[in-house]
Amino acid sequence: MKSLIVSTYSPEETLALGRMLARWLEPGDAINLVGDLGAGKTVLVKGIASGLGIDPALVTSPTFSLIHEYTGDVPVFHFDAYRLKHPEEWENLGYEEYLRGSGISVVEWGDLVEPYLPSEYLEVQIKREEAQRDGRIVEFRPMGQRFQRVIQELGKELQHADFSYRYCDNDR
Repeated sequence: MKSLIVSTYSPEETLALGRMLARWLEPGDAINLVGDLGAGKTVLVKGIASGLGIDPALVTSPTFSLIHEYTGDVPVFHFDAYRLKHPEEWENLGYEEYLRGSGISVVEWGDLVEPYLPSEYLEVQIKREEAQRDGRIVEFRPMGQRFQRVIQELGKELQHADFSYRYCDNDR
């Protein structure tokens, strides 16, 4: 499968990228957000929420509460696994109900609980762009056919937007 790699040069562009992605998401979808502290994971979630009719100002990192629920056209379940000491703690959140529910589940630091994620999900890795202070490299890695279609549609949309992007072979 191919990954989609997109460059953003400001928080506003990362927000806009999240809004574009939201158009292609469906209830029951799961997103695994990976990146260092301050990489822009929550900014992307704000964009996804905005694209689903949720005020992005309401979206904050759930680092201490572990989950925030946002009501919009489609609910967003925003998890943060960063503070979990053991992956098994994930089970105490009732994650299965959320992941199989009527909303979109977005898991920051989802690589820490990857065995608990559904068989199909979208992994989004965000890295700081060394040459650009606010620049980010956002890689969308589909885990399953459903998300291969999502990034194909997102790529088509990016053709008409002012974003730098490319496809590359996914090594997973």
